[in-house]
Amino acid sequence: MPFDAHVSTDSSDVQQPPSTTEAQAAAVLPVGDAAKHAEDSAAPVWLQRFSLFVLVLFCVYLGVMVTILPWWTRVWDRNLFIQSHPMLATVLYNGAVRGLISGCGLLDIWIGISEAIHYRDHRR
Repeated sequence: MPFDAHVSTDSSDVQQPPSTTEAQAAAVLPVGDAAKHAEDSAAPVWLQRFSLFVLVLFCVYLGVMVTILPWWTRVWDRNLFIQSHPMLATVLYNGAVRGLISGCGLLDIWIGISEAIHYRDHRR
């Protein structure tokens, strides 16, 4: 099936791209308005610090639990959920899998501490 395309040679149908100065003027926002909008959208400093504290506390607590639980035999080996699924138990009792889970816990602790170290206030 042949493709029939109509090609117009009339130059009035072709739209010319805007000049670079027109495109730049349309794309650039006034600096004062953008800065004012960023200032208005910032949360109060006490709320930023409180949310950082909660995030760091959560990450470190969860990281410690995920790091320790696979090696705590009373919790890990005698878990009713794991014991009721024998295929899952063979995987989760493997030392390499326990190490991988503990590594995820250490990564979570590192993320929490990194967030605390690299924190910057966004002032109004």
